[in-house]
Amino acid sequence: MAAHERVICDGTALVDSGDGVCFDTMVGGKREPAFVIRYEGRVYAYLNRCAHMPIELDWRPGKFFDGEGLLLICSSHGAIYAPDTGECLGGPCLGGLVALDVEERGGTVVLKDR
Repeated sequence: MAAHERVICDGTALVDSGDGVCFDTMVGGKREPAFVIRYEGRVYAYLNRCAHMPIELDWRPGKFFDGEGLLLICSSHGAIYAPDTGECLGGPCLGGLVALDVEERGGTVVLKDR
């Protein structure tokens, strides 16, 4: 593993359209909350910050998906985001979610820190 990478979780911790795993990462020298999810077999990670207001999306730790498991939803504003791109698809949002560089390697989910 490269110097600027770290393991976030075991890949088995993520089920398609299921609960995400929350973690912290450094952005611009500041610790920021983030999360990783699995959608259609791939892993995606984003800063845990709504594009409308800088509040965390999950209504309970790890609960990011809507009831159908198709979209990420902000628990406070109802803004909805595409799980695979972070693009805002509706609701009060300005832009999209901030994506983080992750990959699944050797059964683990690895974050490439900024």
